Amino acid sequence: MESLQIWSFIAWYFLACTEASSMYGEILSPNYPQAYPNNALESWEINVPPGYGIHLYFSHLDIEPSQNCEYDFVKIMSGSHVEGQLCGQKTKHYRGSHILEEFHIPYNTLTITFQSDFSNEERFTGFAAYYTAVDMNECTDFVEEPCSHYCNNYIGGYFCSCPAEYFLHEDQKTCGVNCSGNVFTELSGEITSPNYPEAYPENSHCDYRVALEPGYRVVLTIRKEDFDLEPASLEGKCSDDLRISAGNKHFGPYCGSMFTGPPEIKTRSNIVDIIFHTDNAVQGKGWKLRYFGDPMPCPTTVIPNSVLDPIRDGYVFKDSVLVTCIEGHEVVMPKGNLLSFRSRCQSDGKWSNSDRRCVPVDCGMPDHLENGAVVYLTESEETHYQATIRYECREPYYTLNSNGNGIYRCSANGKWVDEEEKTELPVCIPVCGVPHTPLEETGRIFGGVFAKSGNFPWQIYFYSPRGGGALISDRWIVTAAHVLDGNPNPTVYAGLLLVGPNALREASPLEVDDVFIHPNWTTATEHRTNFDNDIALLRLKKPVTLGPTISPVCLPGTSSDYDPQIGTLGFVAGWGKTEIKRASVKLKAAKIPVQEMNVCRRVKPDPPADMLTYVFTDNMICAGDGQQDSCQGDSGGAYVIQDPHNETRYYVAGLVSWGPKCGTYGLYTKVANYVDWIVETMNQKREPEE
Repeated sequence: MESLQIWSFIAWYFLACTEASSMYGEILSPNYPQAYPNNALESWEINVPPGYGIHLYFSHLDIEPSQNCEYDFVKIMSGSHVEGQLCGQKTKHYRGSHILEEFHIPYNTLTITFQSDFSNEERFTGFAAYYTAVDMNECTDFVEEPCSHYCNNYIGGYFCSCPAEYFLHEDQKTCGVNCSGNVFTELSGEITSPNYPEAYPENSHCDYRVALEPGYRVVLTIRKEDFDLEPASLEGKCSDDLRISAGNKHFGPYCGSMFTGPPEIKTRSNIVDIIFHTDNAVQGKGWKLRYFGDPMPCPTTVIPNSVLDPIRDGYVFKDSVLVTCIEGHEVVMPKGNLLSFRSRCQSDGKWSNSDRRCVPVDCGMPDHLENGAVVYLTESEETHYQATIRYECREPYYTLNSNGNGIYRCSANGKWVDEEEKTELPVCIPVCGVPHTPLEETGRIFGGVFAKSGNFPWQIYFYSPRGGGALISDRWIVTAAHVLDGNPNPTVYAGLLLVGPNALREASPLEVDDVFIHPNWTTATEHRTNFDNDIALLRLKKPVTLGPTISPVCLPGTSSDYDPQIGTLGFVAGWGKTEIKRASVKLKAAKIPVQEMNVCRRVKPDPPADMLTYVFTDNMICAGDGQQDSCQGDSGGAYVIQDPHNETRYYVAGLVSWGPKCGTYGLYTKVANYVDWIVETMNQKREPEE
């Protein structure tokens, strides 16, 4: 079908052209065969159909001869090229034919010009010429090949054709190959020029593309022995060249018989265009290149203050790691914090979740320490990992209950911990037994001297009936049990020196939460003679705030050192009756020694008590000097003795209980015998029962 169409075109073309031109003709000089005129100038245009040449020959030639045919001549021209210029007389025929001169013109147009000068004295008769259209074999008669590959001659013309894998360009003469639009998507491969290693086609433009998925960079390699293109010109220009383009970066052009580019072309793009251009001149064997996808690398760290698992020298596209914050750091999230998370190396060379941050763990503000304070040992109010603080109690009234130094640090789990990694807060316990004003060495209650503010900060005042007690912690008071007889809800005050009406109006009573009387205390009678187990405890609703005028007295220790020996001196204070038979409105105190029990037994009570028989037990201490003594209204107050192991402290050795006669000797509940009951009650009854 294709051949039929070609021959149909040829026939149509031939007929169309012959209508506008002649296949043969005759050209005669003016007046031929008579003498041509002087000063003649005449031209003839010969046109034969395209695809034909012209055979021009002369059968008669009689023109005035001259040097180089200067005077009269007939000139044959094809375009601007002079094919020949004739003059003179010729009668000898060519090879026995009637042809005197002939020309074979490989073109389909020709111009013949005849010119004579002013004289033709010998009456030359001119010329007779004939032409015919002759078929040209364009495939062999042209100096240059008319077709790049196959030339096909026919009468009146020729046409070009190409091998099966080629196509004919628009000029209908040169052949090219379909080598554009090839896309390579595999992660590695090989690309060659057309026909490699045979000669590549001329006049071709090949465009190859390597398009890998994002996350891979294209790397190209070309060996020197796999590269052979037409060499560059003397000016260094490549007629045939290979160019490589990756994004905004370009490589090449490359040409010649040996690859002169880098041994490995590393691009930063996943898309690379390979462009191969050839002209119609020299062809080499072409080229072969190899490519592979280099995964996009990611940094060796995702975020600061973290470690990666697995650990590698480098990470590339699609690698996945577990990011774990270093000790003491965490990722703060809107809903809960993270210690680790997963991250993936992305196609742009960045890690996913890289906007997260491992920040130091924040332990928050330290818990409040009751009766204490927090001192920041690092930057001001720094609460992050490894920050350190020290808990300090409000001195000199409180001290830490632990053996530690009160130093805590912010741990990796977000908790404040001490040196043993424990989170329990220290406790500020009251400092006991320390007078905040030194005690006087002499003085009396019954007829004694007034105490100074801070001498007895543990002194508790019981209002109605008047009595006393001793603060033994910030929530507990110890007193004599008989003080509470008929008065189960006492009104008590702390920190007072004066107990007059004006002083009480300005003071606030302590809120008593519960009362605990020793279980062996006997029921009261009209005239009590048995004061054995005369001890009771009061629990306050809330702790009192300790200060210069309020602080507890110490309990006795468990060793025998706290069993007071005869002659040991101690202090007793109270607002009881004085020698003028009236209660004092100002706290009075006396320093008295411990006596043998028989000393107290020998005292003759005032009437009507002199007729009663009193009970003396080992739960009592006899103290006094026959002049200084406690009296009514002092009951429950503390008889304090200097701690044998700490000269700055006092402990409650006894509680004012009873006496046969004021101003002589008194009997005090021996507190050392009740320490176990006191401690057990305080521990078991620490909080109100539900």
